[in-house]
Amino acid sequence: MFTRSGSATWQGGLKDGTGTVSTQSGALTDLPYGFNTRFADEPGTNPEELIGAAHASCFSMALSNLLSGAGIGGISIRTTSKITLEKDGDGFTVTKAHLETTISADADRTQIEDLAQKAKAGCPISKLLNAEVTMNATVA
Repeated sequence: MFTRSGSATWQGGLKDGTGTVSTQSGALTDLPYGFNTRFADEPGTNPEELIGAAHASCFSMALSNLLSGAGIGGISIRTTSKITLEKDGDGFTVTKAHLETTISADADRTQIEDLAQKAKAGCPISKLLNAEVTMNATVA
């Protein structure tokens, strides 16, 4: 079993407060986030963006594993996960994670698309999300 962690700090109220987010590995250290990085276009990150990055990287690794396990080489995968946050009563809910992926590999389109669907369903972050997980896969 593996346990990894991320951490966050927050100071102030929701709209006037600020925070930082860090990862155990140090890949992210005190990266700023706040209301305006989440709901406007200020520089910094936000939880949905971080979930999207985690989802895209997890899916890409899962697909790479399935492709190479099937003896397929020449693998190149570019993925974005778009996380949808919607108003839900007095709060918000993540309602959807949509994968956009472009895959190049030494196999036929049908085999690549089948393995991409398996990776979408089997990726641990896809399993974690309590939301609809959808995908568009483009084979280049």
